[in-house]
Amino acid sequence: MPRQARFVVGGVAAHITQRGHNGDVCFIGQSDYLLYLLHLRELSEKHGCAVHAYCLMTNHVHLLLTPDTERACSNLMRDLGQRYVQHFNKTQGRKGTLWQGRYWANIAQSARYVIGCYRYIERNPVVAHMVSAAADYPWSSAAVNTGVREDRLIQPHAEYLALSEDALRRHSVYRDVLSQALDAQLVREIGESRDTGYPLASDSFKAELAERLGRKTGPGQPGRPEKRIEKKSGSDHDFFSI
Repeated sequence: MPRQARFVVGGVAAHITQRGHNGDVCFIGQSDYLLYLLHLRELSEKHGCAVHAYCLMTNHVHLLLTPDTERACSNLMRDLGQRYVQHFNKTQGRKGTLWQGRYWANIAQSARYVIGCYRYIERNPVVAHMVSAAADYPWSSAAVNTGVREDRLIQPHAEYLALSEDALRRHSVYRDVLSQALDAQLVREIGESRDTGYPLASDSFKAELAERLGRKTGPGQPGRPEKRIEKKSGSDHDFFSI
């Protein structure tokens, strides 16, 4: 099925995925990861993209960010790709493309999907059996969002901040959520959204987006209503049953 044009809306989080050409490795040494993150930090500030989560795997990249404008995301990924590919080709003595076509972008709107994308991204190394705990992987934001270390690249999303008003409690809550595997339905929804470009969003937001952009926001009727957020007994936060 041909991919839809990207849905990117200023002020709404987007899950970005970019893969190496033919599944080839994109990062080899520590300097590769560090330089990519250095460029990501500089260019996200330049183009107005708040980065909430990231994971640099050996042959692909995941980002969760909120662009200030519709074009901010494209500008960031264009410049980031150009800078990093020049470095990688020079150090590896290679030429040509590094990435497999264009990057994928899908909107993540609502608590269920934003926190779901946080977890989906930062649990990648756990699912790949590279580490036993997400925060142990050095090239993701998991250690930052669980309070293990600081990094000025990361700007928390409003839904992440809503886990608790207290920072220490928020880190604890997120550690608990991150330690749990995502349910199969949520993984399917994220994968389908990535592959089709359709938004991960509430029915009302999809309808609003379709009217504003004059485009379909999903195959057939909009997706199922979101699951309710349940209050976890004895806690001061909303705990997501996903």
